[in-house]
Amino acid sequence: MSNRVSTNLGSNEMDVINNSSSRRSSESLPYVHKVGVPPKQNLLKEIAGTVKETFFADDPLRNFKDQSKSRKLVLGFQAIFPIFEWGRNYSLSKFKGDFIAGLTIASLCIPQDIGYASLANLAPQYGLYSSFVPPLVYAFMGSSRDIAIGPVAVVSLLLGSLLQDEIDPNKNPVDYLRLAFTATFFAGITQVTLGFLRLGFLIDFLSHAAIVGFMAGAAVTIALQQLKGLLGIKKFTKNTDIVSVMRSVWGSVHHGWNWQTILIGVSFLAFLLVAKYIGKKKKKLFWVPAIAPLISVFLSTFFVYITRADKHGVKIVNHIRKGINPPSVDEIFFSGQYLAKGFRIGLVAGMIALTEAVAIGRTFASMKDYQLDGNKEMVALGTMNIVGSMTSCYVATGSFSRSAVNYMAGCNTAVSNIVMSTAVFLTLKFITPLFKYTPNAILSSIIISAVIGLIDFEAVCLIWKIDKFDFVACMGAFFGVVFSSVEIGLLIAVSISFAKILLQVTRPRTAILGKLPRTTVYRNILQYPDATKVPGILIVRVDSAIYFSNSNYVKERILRWLADEEENLKEHSRPRIQYLIVEMSPVTDIDTSGIHALEELFRSLEKRDIKLVLANPGPVVVDKLHASKFQELIGEDRIFLTVADAVMTCAPKLELDP
Repeated sequence: MSNRVSTNLGSNEMDVINNSSSRRSSESLPYVHKVGVPPKQNLLKEIAGTVKETFFADDPLRNFKDQSKSRKLVLGFQAIFPIFEWGRNYSLSKFKGDFIAGLTIASLCIPQDIGYASLANLAPQYGLYSSFVPPLVYAFMGSSRDIAIGPVAVVSLLLGSLLQDEIDPNKNPVDYLRLAFTATFFAGITQVTLGFLRLGFLIDFLSHAAIVGFMAGAAVTIALQQLKGLLGIKKFTKNTDIVSVMRSVWGSVHHGWNWQTILIGVSFLAFLLVAKYIGKKKKKLFWVPAIAPLISVFLSTFFVYITRADKHGVKIVNHIRKGINPPSVDEIFFSGQYLAKGFRIGLVAGMIALTEAVAIGRTFASMKDYQLDGNKEMVALGTMNIVGSMTSCYVATGSFSRSAVNYMAGCNTAVSNIVMSTAVFLTLKFITPLFKYTPNAILSSIIISAVIGLIDFEAVCLIWKIDKFDFVACMGAFFGVVFSSVEIGLLIAVSISFAKILLQVTRPRTAILGKLPRTTVYRNILQYPDATKVPGILIVRVDSAIYFSNSNYVKERILRWLADEEENLKEHSRPRIQYLIVEMSPVTDIDTSGIHALEELFRSLEKRDIKLVLANPGPVVVDKLHASKFQELIGEDRIFLTVADAVMTCAPKLELDP
């Protein structure tokens, strides 16, 4: 009896001791917060939220909230024509800056437009037409204060290259011109559609590195094309690749070069480059490179006229049609065999023009600290090209060189485009006969000096330092343009950009984490060598969403990390891995394939007697884990808010294991 009592007392005493010790151990551990499950969302609301974030992330209708109908009508009109919003506060002091800037960029654009038209295989007046109507339309609809509108070298070359593949401009100039207007029309339609449907994010798929390489390649190609005018060569290849051009140049060295043309071209090219150097070194003298092209045109024209150099083989412009833009609505192909070709060419030219304009607009907007609505810009650019196609213009967009001059000249609003357009109007109306004796060599010099700025060596060096894959994209686009054609270079640029996206999506980065000394922070052990691994625990971070495209790779990569770690522990006779913690904070989303991959990972670990633990899954991931009942498979107590909580909970258990 006494023995039984003492035994009962002993067992009760042991229960008290065990309870008190477990209470002390639980009290010694900090509180572990459970991972919250987001409230269930209505399917329609979830879809609506996704659509809103995709297409209306900037909440364009926020200004219309709680407004009267009349006020909403006014705001809607101002949204389409921003000039009526900022125009209310326009002043004489602002006009002074815009007037000077407009005249400055006009002096730059007039000679450039004549030269750029030749890149598109069009008569000189079409370049001037494209700097008259489109800038006026943009001034009313555009939201950038600094961008200067008109033809640009890259788009002119691209358009000319694509058009001549379909129609020979020398044999059939009428249909060639009509196809140019058709392509311009569809370029505008493409731009308006992208803006109206708020699909502007599509142009971001062409990476900055690819654009840098494409622009540099186009600059080299354009410069090489100008050797015909600079050297006075009569018979010149229609191909744009460097091999064909150099073969054409050196093949005519003994009989095709004209020394008077070379003298004019090289002399004024040197003058233009010196002027550009002066403007770059001394910002206050920005007007020197801006007016240098117009001065070159007047001086070279006067020189040719008094010496009659045109009688000695110097090619001149001859005739520029006088008068403003004639209507061209009836010239556009709305049916027939050229309709599809015009659409295809317009789509490509429109996308490139849009990419350049939006990049320029964003650059100057950030410099002046104001917001630029990309979708409004697309609608404005598209509308001006649609109107331009009906008024004898070809594809116009934002010019970086003119926009830079516009900015440095002190422009305040888009009124500088109106001033420039007015100057072009006066030129078309009264001054074009004066360009009759302008030598083609001077136009070639102006184009070469302009496109040199498109080769950004600093950007290429920076791309090499930051991302080698980006450098491959850059060089691929560059060599594609230089050694093949503008279209091939563009195709390579787009292909490599997409390849990079696919590579990053299908092969996301993973890392092993360790604990930083004297903290509860866990970081990549390669980035922080002093971070230490927790005995018996392997912590892996996945740096991407887990989708069908990468789920199998993520699972296999984690198992490979585990196999490498187990092999390493075995070599050094250390305790085996008992817990695998997957840090999921960078995992923004997961699909069905991702869930299946986690299930397969769980079963694979179970066979090895290793427990799977998840840390810090986001709300979307948690919601999908619960929808698939994955948390029931691994256990609710295996999902933690932080890696520190997971380690703190798992580590004491390791001590009790035999």
